[in-house]
Amino acid sequence: MTTNRLTDAAIKKAQAGQTPRRMADGNGMFLEVQPSGSKWWRHKFRFGGKQKLLSLGVYPQTSLAEARLLRDKARRLLAQGVDPSDVRKSQRLARSETAEDAFEAVAREAFLSKKKAWSEGHARRWLNRMEGDVFPWIGTRPIGSLTAPDLLRVARRIESRGAIETSHTVMQQCGQVFRYGVATGRCDRNPVPDLRDALRPVVVSHMAALTDETEIGTMLRAIAGYRGSPVTRSALVLSAMLFQRPGNIRAAEWVEFDFDNAMWSIPSAKMKRTLQGKASGRPHLVPLPRQAIDELKDLKQITGHGRFLYPSLLSRERCMSDNTVNTALRRLGFTAEQMTAHGFRAMARTVLVEKLNIQPDIIEAQLAHAKSGPLGSAYDRAEFLDQRRQMMQHWADHLDQLRDAADALST
Repeated sequence: MTTNRLTDAAIKKAQAGQTPRRMADGNGMFLEVQPSGSKWWRHKFRFGGKQKLLSLGVYPQTSLAEARLLRDKARRLLAQGVDPSDVRKSQRLARSETAEDAFEAVAREAFLSKKKAWSEGHARRWLNRMEGDVFPWIGTRPIGSLTAPDLLRVARRIESRGAIETSHTVMQQCGQVFRYGVATGRCDRNPVPDLRDALRPVVVSHMAALTDETEIGTMLRAIAGYRGSPVTRSALVLSAMLFQRPGNIRAAEWVEFDFDNAMWSIPSAKMKRTLQGKASGRPHLVPLPRQAIDELKDLKQITGHGRFLYPSLLSRERCMSDNTVNTALRRLGFTAEQMTAHGFRAMARTVLVEKLNIQPDIIEAQLAHAKSGPLGSAYDRAEFLDQRRQMMQHWADHLDQLRDAADALST
């Protein structure tokens, strides 16, 4: 056996030359000093009658002692009739396959395959949930090794902070990843359905809304006397009168309104639809009653020089905050358990059906609620427009009556 020759002191002093320089240590191992100054450990051996080289690492990350241990391990494999370079290739391949089959790798691949069909917001939320609630716990595990108990532990962590609905949403996303994993051959089955009876149930909590007509009249009277910003008061008035989604109300732009035809045309891209629906769908039409036209003309004197009906106080290039209407309702004395910005929609739907006897399909069309089945495509088409015009005027008149009745009771 050849005696070891190198020392740490000699390695540190070794200078680079114009060509690679080899410094032998013994038993086939040497240090190769590159012209760049980098120092590589190599092990020279013969296998099957051929001369071969095996890399043992880079100095100083791999010390002299560590390099000798790796050399001795390679020599033991040779003694057993095994080529050390073949073992190295197998280990590298195994690491590569494990990395490709890791849950996080499969999830990100699935995300990229689905992202084009999703809205930007949905895609962002999907990935944020995975990065925050899933990847830190099971991201490095091979997807095929994960079981229902593994996923339940992930769900329990989410449930522990009170986010019950989020735990269900995250598990649904995991199910998407597993289905993609099955399709691409990285796992055999999706264990998420096995959790159906183990997750804590979601208690559905509807948006708070006033549905008693006396209470509605009191609120409308309070809105009419709102002493805050006239722009915020207008947002409250139109939220009640037009009952569109809060995001559509606050992001409304003057270019979308046609006063001559009494119509608000909300672009499809702003609606709550799939990415394809946003890109190719029709605009959502909102007939404007007389009272809405009057309100808008007054508002135009204040914000009509800009883009938005309800601009942000910080920048005219942005619409008002999503919490402005809710904050105004609190200032008027209505708690979050009584009324919310989104509650104007539930308020309108309830009263229109129960008190004004409006056909539910017409109301649903005006709410822009999607409907599955063969009748779904009928929503927002011209044959509903006349009914919706009548309904919106009837609704605005009814709100006036409720407000006036509240005024009469207060005198």
